[in-house]
Amino acid sequence: MTKWRRGTSRPALKPALKKELTVFHLSRQGAVDVLEGRGPLNGDSAASVRELLDRCVAPGQPRVVVSLEEVPLLDSVGLELLLDVRDQCLQRGGTLALAAPNTLCRDILHVTGLDRSMELHDDVLAAVGSFVG
Repeated sequence: MTKWRRGTSRPALKPALKKELTVFHLSRQGAVDVLEGRGPLNGDSAASVRELLDRCVAPGQPRVVVSLEEVPLLDSVGLELLLDVRDQCLQRGGTLALAAPNTLCRDILHVTGLDRSMELHDDVLAAVGSFVG
């Protein structure tokens, strides 16, 4: 253990690693709500994402796209949230579509079987366009 004498300077401490910044926001493209985010969709972010998605489901026939382009990870809480919101959309005559999942998210959706029960699109534009019919 190193002892420091009074009056001598200590080496600078390395800054602590910052927790990955998670930011999600809603936008609207025509009659479609688009949720985009940066960061994992997990237990830490689920409550704030739920609040945003509840705004989409509340009025009328919801048409919602969730972009996974900058979402590096989906855990069980995030998957459950997507399923709950999808079910709420379907009950109101609407739909939830997922857009631009990265390789890991696509693998998670495949392993859990959600790639067969949810609409998946290569990008947000294709997902929004899927509602035109």
